Amino acid sequence: MLYMLSTLSLSFAPQLVSRPCTSSSCVTMMAGESYLSKVPMGPPDAILGIAQDFVASTAPGKVNVAIGAYRDAEGKPWVLPSVRAAEAKLLERGVNKEYAGIVGLPGFLEVAMRFAYGADCAALDEGRIAATQTLSGTGACRIAGEFYKRYLPEGTAVYLPDPTWGNHVAIMQEAGLEVKRYRYCDRKTCGLDCAGLLDDIAKAPDGSIFLLHACAHNPTGVDPSEAQWDEISAAILKKGHHVLLDCAYQGFASGDAEKDAFAIRKFLKDGHSLLLAQSFAKNFGLYGERVGSLSVACKDKEECGRVLSQIKRIIRPMYSSPPIHGALIVNEVLSDEALSKQYYKECTQMADRILKMRSLLREAIEAQGSEHNWERITDQIGMFAFTGMTGKMCDELTAEHNIFLTRDGRISLAGINAKNEP
Repeated sequence: MLYMLSTLSLSFAPQLVSRPCTSSSCVTMMAGESYLSKVPMGPPDAILGIAQDFVASTAPGKVNVAIGAYRDAEGKPWVLPSVRAAEAKLLERGVNKEYAGIVGLPGFLEVAMRFAYGADCAALDEGRIAATQTLSGTGACRIAGEFYKRYLPEGTAVYLPDPTWGNHVAIMQEAGLEVKRYRYCDRKTCGLDCAGLLDDIAKAPDGSIFLLHACAHNPTGVDPSEAQWDEISAAILKKGHHVLLDCAYQGFASGDAEKDAFAIRKFLKDGHSLLLAQSFAKNFGLYGERVGSLSVACKDKEECGRVLSQIKRIIRPMYSSPPIHGALIVNEVLSDEALSKQYYKECTQMADRILKMRSLLREAIEAQGSEHNWERITDQIGMFAFTGMTGKMCDELTAEHNIFLTRDGRISLAGINAKNEP
Protein backbone atom coordinates (compact mmCIF):
# COMPACT_ATOMS: atom_id res chain seq x y z
CA MET A 1 0.00 0.00 0.00
CA LEU A 2 2.83 2.41 0.84
CA TYR A 3 4.45 1.62 -2.50
CA MET A 4 1.24 2.40 -4.35
CA LEU A 5 0.85 5.71 -2.53
CA SER A 6 4.43 6.71 -3.25
CA THR A 7 3.96 5.87 -6.92
CA LEU A 8 0.80 7.98 -7.07
CA SER A 9 2.48 10.94 -5.47
CA LEU A 10 5.41 10.71 -7.89
CA SER A 11 3.12 10.54 -10.89
CA PHE A 12 1.19 13.60 -9.84
CA ALA A 13 4.08 15.68 -8.54
CA PRO A 14 5.24 17.18 -11.87
CA GLN A 15 1.74 18.46 -12.59
CA LEU A 16 1.53 20.14 -9.20
CA VAL A 17 4.83 22.00 -9.35
CA SER A 18 5.09 22.87 -13.00
CA ARG A 19 2.10 25.22 -13.32
CA PRO A 20 3.12 28.90 -13.20
CA CYS A 21 0.95 31.30 -11.25
CA THR A 22 -0.54 33.83 -13.66
CA SER A 23 -3.57 35.02 -11.72
CA SER A 24 -3.87 38.70 -10.81
CA SER A 25 -3.69 37.81 -7.11
CA CYS A 26 -0.34 36.09 -7.60
CA VAL A 27 0.99 39.01 -9.63
CA THR A 28 -0.10 41.39 -6.89
CA MET A 29 1.60 39.30 -4.21
CA MET A 30 4.81 39.04 -6.25
CA ALA A 31 4.81 42.81 -6.66
CA GLY A 32 5.06 43.10 -2.88
CA GLU A 33 1.53 44.32 -2.25
CA SER A 34 -1.05 42.65 -0.04
CA TYR A 35 -4.79 42.85 0.46
CA LEU A 36 -3.98 42.86 4.17
CA SER A 37 -2.62 46.40 3.85
CA LYS A 38 -6.18 47.60 3.28
CA VAL A 39 -7.67 45.91 6.36
CA PRO A 40 -8.81 48.71 8.71
CA MET A 41 -8.25 48.73 12.45
CA GLY A 42 -11.44 47.69 14.23
CA PRO A 43 -12.72 49.43 17.36
CA PRO A 44 -12.08 47.70 20.70
CA ASP A 45 -14.91 45.72 22.22
CA ALA A 46 -17.00 47.90 24.53
CA ILE A 47 -16.45 45.58 27.50
CA LEU A 48 -13.34 43.53 26.75
CA GLY A 49 -11.50 46.68 25.73
CA ILE A 50 -12.10 48.12 29.20
CA ALA A 51 -10.71 44.92 30.72
CA GLN A 52 -7.55 45.35 28.64
CA ASP A 53 -7.23 48.96 29.78
CA PHE A 54 -7.57 47.81 33.39
CA VAL A 55 -4.77 45.25 32.98
CA ALA A 56 -2.55 47.83 31.29
CA SER A 57 -3.13 50.43 34.01
CA THR A 58 -0.40 50.82 36.63
CA ALA A 59 -2.52 53.00 38.92
CA PRO A 60 -2.49 51.90 42.57
CA GLY A 61 -5.86 50.86 43.94
CA LYS A 62 -7.43 50.43 40.50
CA VAL A 63 -10.85 48.77 40.50
CA ASN A 64 -12.47 46.65 37.77
CA VAL A 65 -16.26 46.69 37.91
CA ALA A 66 -16.73 46.22 34.17
CA ILE A 67 -16.57 42.45 33.60
CA GLY A 68 -19.52 40.26 34.57
CA ALA A 69 -17.54 37.48 36.19
CA TYR A 70 -17.92 36.43 39.82
CA ARG A 71 -15.14 37.22 42.25
CA ASP A 72 -14.91 36.11 45.86
CA ALA A 73 -14.52 38.36 48.90
CA GLU A 74 -10.78 38.60 48.16
CA GLY A 75 -11.41 39.72 44.58
CA LYS A 76 -10.22 36.41 43.12
CA PRO A 77 -11.92 34.06 40.63
CA TRP A 78 -13.75 31.27 42.45
CA VAL A 79 -14.01 27.70 41.22
CA LEU A 80 -17.04 26.15 42.87
CA PRO A 81 -16.09 23.23 45.18
CA SER A 82 -18.84 21.16 43.54
CA VAL A 83 -17.16 21.75 40.19
CA ARG A 84 -13.79 20.66 41.60
CA ALA A 85 -15.41 17.53 43.03
CA ALA A 86 -17.07 16.73 39.71
CA GLU A 87 -13.76 17.12 37.89
CA ALA A 88 -12.12 14.73 40.36
CA LYS A 89 -14.83 12.14 39.68
CA LEU A 90 -14.34 12.48 35.93
CA LEU A 91 -10.59 12.03 36.27
CA GLU A 92 -11.08 9.02 38.51
CA ARG A 93 -13.34 7.39 35.93
CA GLY A 94 -10.89 8.16 33.14
CA VAL A 95 -13.41 9.89 30.90
CA ASN A 96 -12.04 10.10 27.37
CA LYS A 97 -11.74 13.07 25.04
CA GLU A 98 -13.67 11.78 22.04
CA TYR A 99 -15.68 14.16 19.87
CA ALA A 100 -19.22 14.88 20.95
CA GLY A 101 -21.95 14.59 18.35
CA ILE A 102 -23.12 17.69 16.50
CA VAL A 103 -25.70 18.49 19.21
CA GLY A 104 -23.35 17.67 22.08
CA LEU A 105 -23.55 15.31 25.04
CA PRO A 106 -26.97 13.68 25.64
CA GLY A 107 -26.48 13.54 29.42
CA PHE A 108 -25.70 17.24 29.61
CA LEU A 109 -28.72 18.14 27.48
CA GLU A 110 -31.02 16.09 29.69
CA VAL A 111 -29.94 17.80 32.92
CA ALA A 112 -29.76 21.24 31.27
CA MET A 113 -33.32 20.97 29.99
CA ARG A 114 -34.65 19.76 33.36
CA PHE A 115 -32.75 22.56 35.07
CA ALA A 116 -34.50 25.15 32.90
CA TYR A 117 -37.95 23.69 32.20
CA GLY A 118 -38.42 21.73 35.43
CA ALA A 119 -37.93 18.15 36.55
CA ASP A 120 -41.55 17.28 35.75
CA CYS A 121 -41.78 19.12 32.40
CA ALA A 122 -44.38 17.37 30.22
CA ALA A 123 -42.88 18.74 26.99
CA LEU A 124 -39.59 17.03 27.80
CA ASP A 125 -41.31 13.77 28.69
CA GLU A 126 -43.19 13.91 25.39
CA GLY A 127 -40.00 14.48 23.40
CA ARG A 128 -41.02 17.82 21.89
CA ILE A 129 -38.10 19.99 23.00
CA ALA A 130 -35.39 20.12 20.34
CA ALA A 131 -32.10 20.78 22.17
CA THR A 132 -28.48 21.24 21.23
CA GLN A 133 -25.34 22.02 23.20
CA THR A 134 -23.76 25.33 22.16
CA LEU A 135 -20.72 27.51 22.69
CA SER A 136 -22.21 29.12 25.79
CA GLY A 137 -25.04 31.64 25.55
CA THR A 138 -23.34 33.60 22.79
CA GLY A 139 -23.32 30.55 20.54
CA ALA A 140 -26.90 29.74 21.44
CA CYS A 141 -28.07 33.23 20.44
CA ARG A 142 -26.08 33.07 17.21
CA ILE A 143 -27.64 29.75 16.17
CA ALA A 144 -31.07 31.04 17.16
CA GLY A 145 -30.58 34.09 14.94
CA GLU A 146 -29.51 31.91 12.03
CA PHE A 147 -32.49 29.58 12.53
CA TYR A 148 -34.92 32.50 12.55
CA LYS A 149 -33.31 33.96 9.43
CA ARG A 150 -33.75 30.72 7.53
CA TYR A 151 -37.26 29.77 8.54
CA LEU A 152 -39.22 32.93 9.36
CA PRO A 153 -40.60 35.13 6.55
CA GLU A 154 -38.09 37.44 4.90
CA GLY A 155 -37.94 40.80 6.61
CA THR A 156 -38.88 39.53 10.07
CA ALA A 157 -37.16 41.82 12.58
CA VAL A 158 -35.83 40.98 16.02
CA TYR A 159 -36.70 43.39 18.84
CA LEU A 160 -34.10 43.80 21.59
CA PRO A 161 -34.62 45.59 24.91
CA ASP A 162 -33.21 49.07 25.31
CA PRO A 163 -30.70 48.66 26.83
CA THR A 164 -29.49 45.08 26.42
CA TRP A 165 -26.26 43.07 26.54
CA GLY A 166 -24.05 44.79 23.96
CA ASN A 167 -23.29 41.62 22.02
CA HIS A 168 -26.95 40.92 21.26
CA VAL A 169 -27.04 43.57 18.52
CA ALA A 170 -23.97 42.28 16.67
CA ILE A 171 -25.04 38.64 17.02
CA MET A 172 -28.42 39.24 15.41
CA GLN A 173 -27.03 41.50 12.71
CA GLU A 174 -24.40 38.90 11.81
CA ALA A 175 -27.23 36.40 11.44
CA GLY A 176 -28.76 38.74 8.87
CA LEU A 177 -31.71 39.94 10.95
CA GLU A 178 -32.92 43.52 11.14
CA VAL A 179 -32.52 44.75 14.71
CA LYS A 180 -35.08 47.03 16.31
CA ARG A 181 -35.46 48.08 19.95
CA TYR A 182 -38.28 48.07 22.46
CA ARG A 183 -38.53 50.22 25.56
CA TYR A 184 -37.40 48.44 28.69
CA CYS A 185 -35.67 50.67 31.23
CA ASP A 186 -37.00 54.02 32.42
CA ARG A 187 -33.82 56.08 32.44
CA LYS A 188 -35.12 58.45 35.09
CA THR A 189 -35.95 55.81 37.68
CA CYS A 190 -33.78 52.92 36.38
CA GLY A 191 -36.91 50.79 36.76
CA LEU A 192 -38.97 48.81 34.27
CA ASP A 193 -40.90 50.78 31.68
CA CYS A 194 -43.61 48.15 31.48
CA ALA A 195 -46.12 50.43 29.77
CA GLY A 196 -43.61 51.30 27.05
CA LEU A 197 -42.65 47.66 26.63
CA LEU A 198 -46.27 46.56 26.20
CA ASP A 199 -46.92 49.41 23.77
CA ASP A 200 -43.95 48.39 21.62
CA ILE A 201 -45.10 44.77 21.61
CA ALA A 202 -48.51 45.90 20.39
CA LYS A 203 -47.08 48.17 17.67
CA ALA A 204 -44.57 45.67 16.25
CA PRO A 205 -45.66 43.83 13.08
CA ASP A 206 -47.36 40.51 13.82
CA GLY A 207 -44.90 37.63 13.96
CA SER A 208 -41.87 39.67 15.01
CA ILE A 209 -39.14 38.22 17.25
CA PHE A 210 -38.82 39.51 20.82
CA LEU A 211 -35.65 38.73 22.74
CA LEU A 212 -36.32 38.72 26.48
CA HIS A 213 -33.91 38.19 29.38
CA ALA A 214 -35.24 35.29 31.45
CA CYS A 215 -33.86 36.72 34.71
CA ALA A 216 -31.28 39.22 35.99
CA HIS A 217 -31.54 41.51 32.98
CA ASN A 218 -28.15 42.63 31.69
CA PRO A 219 -27.19 45.46 32.11
CA THR A 220 -30.01 46.85 34.29
CA GLY A 221 -30.73 44.12 36.83
CA VAL A 222 -34.40 45.08 36.39
CA ASP A 223 -36.79 42.15 36.00
CA PRO A 224 -40.56 42.14 35.51
CA SER A 225 -42.66 40.97 38.45
CA GLU A 226 -44.67 37.78 37.99
CA ALA A 227 -47.76 39.90 37.33
CA GLN A 228 -45.87 41.89 34.69
CA TRP A 229 -44.65 38.67 33.08
CA ASP A 230 -48.33 37.70 32.79
CA GLU A 231 -49.03 40.95 30.92
CA ILE A 232 -46.01 40.57 28.66
CA SER A 233 -46.88 36.98 27.81
CA ALA A 234 -50.49 37.86 26.94
CA ALA A 235 -49.41 40.81 24.77
CA ILE A 236 -46.93 38.70 22.81
CA LEU A 237 -49.43 35.90 22.26
CA LYS A 238 -52.02 38.39 20.99
CA LYS A 239 -49.62 39.55 18.27
CA GLY A 240 -48.27 36.12 17.37
CA HIS A 241 -44.71 37.15 18.10
CA HIS A 242 -41.83 34.70 18.48
CA VAL A 243 -39.87 34.67 21.75
CA LEU A 244 -36.17 34.12 22.30
CA LEU A 245 -35.45 33.89 26.02
CA ASP A 246 -31.80 34.48 26.91
CA CYS A 247 -31.01 32.88 30.26
CA ALA A 248 -27.48 33.59 31.48
CA TYR A 249 -28.05 33.77 35.25
CA GLN A 250 -30.45 31.05 36.38
CA GLY A 251 -29.76 30.38 40.07
CA PHE A 252 -27.23 33.18 40.20
CA ALA A 253 -29.88 35.91 40.11
CA SER A 254 -31.79 35.16 43.31
CA GLY A 255 -29.85 32.17 44.58
CA ASP A 256 -32.85 29.96 43.75
CA ALA A 257 -32.72 28.30 40.32
CA GLU A 258 -36.38 27.32 40.50
CA LYS A 259 -37.48 30.90 41.17
CA ASP A 260 -35.24 32.25 38.40
CA ALA A 261 -36.85 29.86 35.90
CA PHE A 262 -40.31 31.41 36.33
CA ALA A 263 -40.43 33.17 32.94
CA ILE A 264 -39.07 30.13 31.08
CA ARG A 265 -41.68 27.77 32.48
CA LYS A 266 -44.47 30.30 32.11
CA PHE A 267 -43.77 30.98 28.44
CA LEU A 268 -43.59 27.26 27.69
CA LYS A 269 -46.86 26.63 29.54
CA ASP A 270 -48.56 29.57 27.79
CA GLY A 271 -47.79 28.00 24.42
CA HIS A 272 -45.41 30.54 22.90
CA SER A 273 -43.29 30.10 19.79
CA LEU A 274 -40.27 29.73 22.05
CA LEU A 275 -36.51 29.38 21.78
CA LEU A 276 -34.32 29.31 24.90
CA ALA A 277 -30.63 30.20 25.03
CA GLN A 278 -28.86 28.95 28.17
CA SER A 279 -25.43 29.74 29.56
CA PHE A 280 -23.66 27.97 32.42
CA ALA A 281 -20.79 30.48 32.64
CA LYS A 282 -21.97 32.54 35.60
CA ASN A 283 -24.06 30.12 37.63
CA PHE A 284 -21.44 27.34 37.49
CA GLY A 285 -18.37 29.58 37.25
CA LEU A 286 -17.46 27.84 33.98
CA TYR A 287 -16.53 31.00 32.09
CA GLY A 288 -13.78 29.57 29.91
CA GLU A 289 -15.46 26.23 29.25
CA ARG A 290 -18.14 27.75 26.96
CA VAL A 291 -21.04 25.61 28.12
CA GLY A 292 -24.50 26.45 26.87
CA SER A 293 -27.55 25.15 25.05
CA LEU A 294 -30.27 26.18 22.65
CA SER A 295 -33.70 24.58 22.81
CA VAL A 296 -36.84 24.94 20.71
CA ALA A 297 -40.37 24.19 21.92
CA CYS A 298 -42.14 22.08 19.27
CA LYS A 299 -45.73 20.87 18.93
CA ASP A 300 -44.85 17.16 18.80
CA LYS A 301 -42.01 14.64 18.50
CA GLU A 302 -42.11 14.60 14.70
CA GLU A 303 -41.72 18.37 14.46
CA CYS A 304 -38.93 18.19 17.03
CA GLY A 305 -37.00 15.80 14.81
CA ARG A 306 -37.29 18.07 11.78
CA VAL A 307 -36.24 21.15 13.74
CA LEU A 308 -33.22 19.41 15.25
CA SER A 309 -32.14 18.16 11.83
CA GLN A 310 -31.96 21.75 10.58
CA ILE A 311 -30.15 22.99 13.68
CA LYS A 312 -27.53 20.33 12.98
CA ARG A 313 -27.16 21.70 9.46
CA ILE A 314 -26.44 25.14 10.91
CA ILE A 315 -23.89 23.87 13.43
CA ARG A 316 -21.95 21.44 11.23
CA PRO A 317 -20.28 24.02 8.94
CA MET A 318 -20.02 26.56 11.77
CA TYR A 319 -18.01 24.66 14.42
CA SER A 320 -18.95 21.00 13.85
CA SER A 321 -19.35 19.99 17.50
CA PRO A 322 -19.03 21.59 20.96
CA PRO A 323 -16.32 21.15 23.61
CA ILE A 324 -17.07 18.46 26.16
CA HIS A 325 -15.25 19.20 29.42
CA GLY A 326 -17.58 21.83 30.81
CA ALA A 327 -20.64 19.88 29.70
CA LEU A 328 -19.33 16.78 31.48
CA ILE A 329 -18.95 18.84 34.66
CA VAL A 330 -22.51 20.22 34.55
CA ASN A 331 -23.86 16.74 33.86
CA GLU A 332 -21.86 15.29 36.75
CA VAL A 333 -23.00 17.97 39.20
CA LEU A 334 -26.70 17.97 38.33
CA SER A 335 -27.05 14.20 37.98
CA ASP A 336 -25.35 13.43 41.31
CA GLU A 337 -27.70 14.02 44.26
CA ALA A 338 -25.00 15.01 46.73
CA LEU A 339 -23.14 17.27 44.31
CA SER A 340 -26.39 18.84 43.16
CA LYS A 341 -27.32 19.79 46.72
CA GLN A 342 -23.83 21.17 47.27
CA TYR A 343 -24.03 23.18 44.05
CA TYR A 344 -27.34 24.81 44.98
CA LYS A 345 -25.84 25.92 48.31
CA GLU A 346 -22.82 27.39 46.54
CA CYS A 347 -25.04 29.20 44.06
CA THR A 348 -26.96 30.73 46.95
CA GLN A 349 -23.65 31.71 48.54
CA MET A 350 -22.63 33.65 45.40
CA ALA A 351 -26.01 35.36 45.14
CA ASP A 352 -25.92 36.31 48.83
CA ARG A 353 -22.50 37.95 48.47
CA ILE A 354 -23.80 40.00 45.54
CA LEU A 355 -26.80 41.10 47.63
CA LYS A 356 -24.45 42.12 50.42
CA MET A 357 -22.41 44.22 47.96
CA ARG A 358 -25.62 45.90 46.79
CA SER A 359 -26.45 47.01 50.29
CA LEU A 360 -22.88 48.09 50.95
CA LEU A 361 -22.75 50.20 47.78
CA ARG A 362 -26.05 51.90 48.48
CA GLU A 363 -25.14 52.65 52.09
CA ALA A 364 -21.77 54.10 51.07
CA ILE A 365 -23.28 56.38 48.41
CA GLU A 366 -26.04 57.60 50.72
CA ALA A 367 -23.48 58.24 53.45
CA GLN A 368 -21.83 60.76 51.12
CA GLY A 369 -24.97 62.89 51.26
CA SER A 370 -26.28 62.18 47.77
CA GLU A 371 -29.82 63.47 47.27
CA HIS A 372 -30.67 60.93 44.57
CA ASN A 373 -32.90 57.96 45.37
CA TRP A 374 -30.51 55.00 45.42
CA GLU A 375 -33.14 52.36 46.21
CA ARG A 376 -32.63 51.27 42.60
CA ILE A 377 -29.41 49.54 43.62
CA THR A 378 -31.09 47.25 46.16
CA ASP A 379 -34.26 46.85 44.08
CA GLN A 380 -32.33 45.44 41.12
CA ILE A 381 -31.24 41.80 40.90
CA GLY A 382 -28.28 39.81 39.64
CA MET A 383 -24.66 40.68 39.09
CA PHE A 384 -25.07 44.27 37.93
CA ALA A 385 -26.17 47.60 39.34
CA PHE A 386 -27.49 50.02 36.74
CA THR A 387 -26.65 53.40 38.24
CA GLY A 388 -28.03 55.79 35.65
CA MET A 389 -24.67 57.55 35.29
CA THR A 390 -23.89 59.14 31.93
CA GLY A 391 -20.96 58.19 29.74
CA LYS A 392 -19.18 61.38 30.75
CA MET A 393 -19.53 60.50 34.43
CA CYS A 394 -18.15 57.02 33.79
CA ASP A 395 -15.18 58.45 31.90
CA GLU A 396 -14.47 60.74 34.84
CA LEU A 397 -14.53 57.84 37.29
CA THR A 398 -11.99 55.99 35.18
CA ALA A 399 -9.73 58.95 34.41
CA GLU A 400 -9.67 60.49 37.88
CA HIS A 401 -10.36 57.60 40.23
CA ASN A 402 -9.15 54.51 38.30
CA ILE A 403 -12.54 52.82 38.50
CA PHE A 404 -13.02 50.91 35.26
CA LEU A 405 -16.66 50.43 34.23
CA THR A 406 -18.77 50.37 31.06
CA ARG A 407 -19.95 53.74 29.74
CA ASP A 408 -23.64 52.89 30.23
CA GLY A 409 -23.18 53.21 34.00
CA ARG A 410 -23.36 49.50 34.71
CA ILE A 411 -21.36 48.26 37.70
CA SER A 412 -20.43 44.63 38.25
CA LEU A 413 -21.10 44.13 41.93
CA ALA A 414 -18.81 41.10 42.02
CA GLY A 415 -15.91 43.50 41.52
CA ILE A 416 -16.58 45.10 44.92
CA ASN A 417 -14.87 43.54 47.94
CA ALA A 418 -13.37 44.37 51.32
CA LYS A 419 -10.20 45.75 49.68
CA ASN A 420 -11.92 48.30 47.49
CA GLU A 421 -15.31 48.86 49.10
CA PRO A 422 -16.62 52.45 48.88
